Amino acid sequence: MSVLYLWVKWIHILSSTLLMGTGLGIAFFMWVAHLRGDAKVIAATARTVVIADTCFTAPAVVVQLLTGFWLTRIMGMPLTQYWIKTALILFVLVGCCWLPVLWLQIRARNLAVEACARGEPLPTAYYTAMRWWFWLGWPAFISVIAIFWLMVMKPA
Repeated sequence: MSVLYLWVKWIHILSSTLLMGTGLGIAFFMWVAHLRGDAKVIAATARTVVIADTCFTAPAVVVQLLTGFWLTRIMGMPLTQYWIKTALILFVLVGCCWLPVLWLQIRARNLAVEACARGEPLPTAYYTAMRWWFWLGWPAFISVIAIFWLMVMKPA
């Protein structure tokens, strides 16, 4: 194995760890804040969650894609190989869930901030956003778990 391959693989593993860790952490803190039902807590938590997604999750997604392509190139593996193709399809599925989730987090944050400023309860639109946020999170989470499995098992 070349030293370059090992470095790229190391970066790929680190970014996948960051992606999974921040994803779970963000989901946990956002959900716990939501369950409290306090617009101030939700607004503060959602502010932090949006920053974390921007600073950590988004760059990790880019690094994952780039290092994944780089690794297949170093190993001389075609993108059409079953486990690679399936991982890429799931990666796209995760992105199709995550982008709306990111928008929904921003929407939930804004609605909570507005409710706090007006001294009103959270509006119905907030609960709708969080319901979508919750349900879009599951296929993304399950797909990331499946991608980890594919990367380790490399089924033919």
